[in-house]
Amino acid sequence: MREVNKRQGGGSPCAACKLLRRRCAEDCVFAPYFPADQPHKFASVHKVFGASNVNKLLQELPAHHRSDAVSSMVYEANARVRDPVYGCVGAISSLQQQVDALQTQLAIAQAEMLHIRMSHAAYLARLGLTPVMSGSGGSSSGTSSPKLMEMNEKPAYGLEMVVDQSNLDEPLWPC
Repeated sequence: MREVNKRQGGGSPCAACKLLRRRCAEDCVFAPYFPADQPHKFASVHKVFGASNVNKLLQELPAHHRSDAVSSMVYEANARVRDPVYGCVGAISSLQQQVDALQTQLAIAQAEMLHIRMSHAAYLARLGLTPVMSGSGGSSSGTSSPKLMEMNEKPAYGLEMVVDQSNLDEPLWPC
């Protein structure tokens, strides 16, 4: 009994045994992963998965995988408590929607940059000036036409755009 008290800091049972109102054995499978000072971890896991299922899962896993399994169960249980219907899938879906929205914003910004570059090139052409080439610093022969963007460049995230060049002097979005 004294060894159990030393192991668990003054005799307090682990959070699992405390919630289940049982004596915390020396070989308690919950003790390393659900310390007494974090009762909320086991409470949410117990509410979602059940103590018996968690016990079976931890006993079947090799000791070096148990910590990761407990972390995953705690995360999923907390997500299920917040969103009982979708759980982690709801959080992942929300994040995916944010990624999609940001990719759309990026594509719009890239289109606006291309529009501005093309407008600038058209303006310089009307003035009879040669646009400054980006990237390689220019070509050695004076006969080739300058490029504003290399042909093999692809927009980020595989988004391909077609730019209507008929209205390059007009802004895309009037303010």
